Amino acid sequence: MEPELEKWLKLRNIEYKLHYHPAVFTVEEAKKHCSFIPGLHCKNLFLKEKTGDKRFFLITLPSDTKLEFRKLEVLLSSSKLTFAKEEELKKYLGLSTGAVSALGLINDTENKVIFVVDREVWDADFVSFHPNINTETLEFKQEFFHKIIQETENQFYVI
Repeated sequence: MEPELEKWLKLRNIEYKLHYHPAVFTVEEAKKHCSFIPGLHCKNLFLKEKTGDKRFFLITLPSDTKLEFRKLEVLLSSSKLTFAKEEELKKYLGLSTGAVSALGLINDTENKVIFVVDREVWDADFVSFHPNINTETLEFKQEFFHKIIQETENQFYVI
């Protein structure tokens, strides 16, 4: 885990359990190498508006859920959504492809990214995320996941 993330979590008294595994880049790879990790497994997508305000969104949903782009566009009163470029991911969340995580929000010190979390993830007793590196996974109780999101001070929606 990155020392900055570990420090950030400790300063806020956020408890977690760290799990190590081979690098995973897809949900399929995570199922193969991370199935032993308890909690709801999630996928994270970094999207942006193609036109209009060109807002950026970090979307977190259960790993097996298919994102319905049109439905999300309506819910967010957004223009057409598309995947953000890797350089935008690096600029706003300090992350690289394959390591996208809700924990990337701690790197968004200007709170430019809007966090959108699926209700099932928000309500889960335990959730699991990469700690901004894809060879590890952090497991959080619900209360600590909620605290992380609130501490980042990013605008967020539970859908």
